[in-house]
Amino acid sequence: MPLPVVGMISSYSGLAQCDWLWKQSPQPFGLWGNMQLHGPDPSPDYLLLYQFNFHEQLAPPPRSKAQQLRDVLSFPRPQAVNALDQLPLQFVQVPKERIAFLLREPPLPEVRAQNLLNYAYAQDHCGYVSGPDDSAPVPAYMPAIWYVNVSFRELNEAPPPDKHSPCSWITSGINRTESHRQRLAFLQQLQESGVPVEVYGRNLPPGTRTAGELSNKWSGMAPYTYNLAIENYAYNDWYASEKLWDALLAWCLPIYYGGGAADQLLPPGSFLRLPSLDDKGIEYIREVTASPDAWLEAKDAIAEARQVILHKLNLMNWLSEWVGQAQP
Repeated sequence: MPLPVVGMISSYSGLAQCDWLWKQSPQPFGLWGNMQLHGPDPSPDYLLLYQFNFHEQLAPPPRSKAQQLRDVLSFPRPQAVNALDQLPLQFVQVPKERIAFLLREPPLPEVRAQNLLNYAYAQDHCGYVSGPDDSAPVPAYMPAIWYVNVSFRELNEAPPPDKHSPCSWITSGINRTESHRQRLAFLQQLQESGVPVEVYGRNLPPGTRTAGELSNKWSGMAPYTYNLAIENYAYNDWYASEKLWDALLAWCLPIYYGGGAADQLLPPGSFLRLPSLDDKGIEYIREVTASPDAWLEAKDAIAEARQVILHKLNLMNWLSEWVGQAQP
């Protein structure tokens, strides 16, 4: 009997690449447990909407006052648009109770209205609607995906790589929100302090001392004992992102700035808490990275955390459990 097929639609362009699944599962072709994830399947048995931006698909485009007046005066009146006509065909073919919506972006104040709109639209079309947010219909942790370009089998079986340097930080110059700007200010302060943290990233501010951009995050993590993992949002107990998973899968000890979700999801001792994004935080980084002692002490906890990420928190495992619960 063939396994149920889960289709997947995401507003993240990178997840349209078929090869990303080979990093999420030890089996080819998106196989895990009792299901197969085949994103582009035209008629799947189940459908996952992973950060699918309903508001971009369904919200009416802004219209000028002149356009609104023409609509009022026109005859016949413009007909209302059927929402399903604006959505991919899988929405028609898959029953609502077999469609899950996972919002992945953090509940930043700047996008709160957008997130709430997505939740509202999702409830019209999906049987399960969740996000790392107390405002979500089902508040929940995000299943783990990762961006270290290494096969699942190697992540699962290979020993720790050789560690040659104290600490790295992979970040970007995005400054859309207050949280982004706070992180960039800390980056500048850290570089002025002289603490030996090698920075990688795109579009960083002029004057940033950087080791360059990366096509594979593994290259900027695996040789380092520690990694700064600083979330875009650190103010609830639901949100934790790939910043933490990537660092641990590369056998780094994360120096983590984020909310309480990490404490609930990972074994004790598998990461360190950065106390603040200021002088106190910089001195903490300086002290920890001066020797590999903290990493050596945490090595067993890191190994345990990696197995939790790969086998329990993994998006593929979440999907398999959801399919099992949704089956009649």
